[in-house]
Amino acid sequence: MAIYPSLILDALKHVRYPGTGRDIVSAGMVEDDMKIDGMKVTFSLITERPNDPFIKSVVKMCEQAILTHADENIEIKGNISVKSKQAPRPVVSQLLPKVKNIIAVASGKGGVGKSTVTTNLAIALAQKGYKVGLLDADIFGPSIPKMLSAEGERPILEKKDGRDLISPIVKYGIKMLSIGFFVNKEDAVVWRGAMASNALKQLIGDADWGELDYFLIDFPPGTSDIHLTLVQTLAIGGAIIVSTPQEVALADAVKGISMFEADKVNVPILGLVENMAWFTPAELPENKYYIFGKDGCKNLAEEKGFELLGQIPLVQSIREGGDEGKPVALDTDSITGMAFDALADNVVEAMEKRNREKPPTSIVQVSIK
Repeated sequence: MAIYPSLILDALKHVRYPGTGRDIVSAGMVEDDMKIDGMKVTFSLITERPNDPFIKSVVKMCEQAILTHADENIEIKGNISVKSKQAPRPVVSQLLPKVKNIIAVASGKGGVGKSTVTTNLAIALAQKGYKVGLLDADIFGPSIPKMLSAEGERPILEKKDGRDLISPIVKYGIKMLSIGFFVNKEDAVVWRGAMASNALKQLIGDADWGELDYFLIDFPPGTSDIHLTLVQTLAIGGAIIVSTPQEVALADAVKGISMFEADKVNVPILGLVENMAWFTPAELPENKYYIFGKDGCKNLAEEKGFELLGQIPLVQSIREGGDEGKPVALDTDSITGMAFDALADNVVEAMEKRNREKPPTSIVQVSIK
């Protein structure tokens, strides 16, 4: 029996791409490169993107369709190749080539104001003329969009260098991305670890971050597989640990420090930030009330030999600014604005010192035994 291309294409019309219901022939997924040599058939499938989650299943369905509807003796298994319309994502070691400094902002526990510190630090750096990017890596509790008055924003895709790249939202001079831009704010993100990790990789590797002086990553609280994904994906130059002064927060901060200092991770600690260091009422700006204890984070920094990068007071305007999407760092004349301005100066100095004295951070390699 002679084998003709039309026979193969008719068989492939029985294969439907998952989720669309269209057969792969009418969908334009079969490349015009079919070769027939006796009973041996080879051709290519075309996908929209290189990491198509269904393509392996489609290849198997194609093999079965040809054997069922064309001829069971056709040599097809292993002869279907896959091409992508889009250029592949750069390898891990080549991600963010135009970013000078990558900084993790982390905490051992939630509720210490880590996202507030990250957001205002980004604002303060941008106001000093630096090009700043901000990634909200808290997949299950994204808050950066609200803090920067961008909850209703939806990033668009733009073609660049043969790839469809996500364009970060720009607010107050900061480029930012968050999973919060891709889900309804009322909906809980109920994902398994692998889904969350893949989403983060897309926000990093499939986005047009461009040239940046500082790329801040707002880590989720605690230590989890999200943290491991990030240190496996990016060579993080340094970490900032945020804590409040009380003992229970400091105990968890120590765990966060330990994670970054672990042999396989080896991300330098740039310093600590003591948030909610004291309460200052607006009508009594000279008064300080140490609600959560005094100098706890400062003492921890001295004990561990780290820099205390800043002490941020607990002031009502910080909460109001976060809720209203107008970070307090925008007001450089306020008490808190000056605190974040000083924090930015100290972070720049700490990063420059780290770059002078330590070798570049390596991406964490995890071997499976």
